[in-house]
Amino acid sequence: MPPVGLLRFISRTRQLEEKLAENRARLWRLAYSWCHNRATADDLVQETYAKALARHAQLRDPEALSGWLCSILANCWHDQLRRRKDMTDIDEVDESVCVDECCPEETCLQNEIVSNVRQAVARLPAGQREVVTLVDLEEFSYAEVAAILEIPIGTVMSRLSRARIALREKLREQQPAASAVVRRIKA
Repeated sequence: MPPVGLLRFISRTRQLEEKLAENRARLWRLAYSWCHNRATADDLVQETYAKALARHAQLRDPEALSGWLCSILANCWHDQLRRRKDMTDIDEVDESVCVDECCPEETCLQNEIVSNVRQAVARLPAGQREVVTLVDLEEFSYAEVAAILEIPIGTVMSRLSRARIALREKLREQQPAASAVVRRIKA
C-alpha cells in the first residue's frame, strides 16, 4: 500500500486535472481572441496546463483556480508576443456562428456582425484586446483582470475605456450591419 502522502498527492492531481478540463473551453476562447490563430491558441492552452500542473502547489485558494489559470495564460501570451512580433492573422475566423435555426438573411447578418466585431477587436492594441475580452466576453471583474494581467486596476479601467471607444469608432467605419453593435457598446 502506498504512503498516505502519495495518495493525497495523487488525489489532488486528479482533482486539478478535472478542474483544468472544466476550464479548457474558456482558456481556449481567451487565447483565440488574443492571437486569432487556432494552432497558437491550442499551444497557449497546452503551455498554460503544463505550467499549472508544474506549479499547482502555488495555488492557495482552489476557488481562484479560474483566475489563476487565466493569469498563467496571459503570461504565456505575453511570452509569445515577445518571441513573435507579427500576430495579426485573422484568416481562420469561424464565420458559422448562428446555431439557431434562422432564416438565411438573419444568419448572414449575424455572421457579418460577428465578423465585424472580431475584426475590430483584432485591430485593438494587445493590452486593450486582453482587457476587453476578459471583462466584456469572459465577464471577469476589474479586480480579477488586474490580478490576471498583473496591472493596476486603474490601468484596467483606462484600457477598457479606450478599447470601447476604439471599438465604437472601428465599427462605425464598417458596414451598416455593425450599427446595431455600436449602439450596444457603452462609453
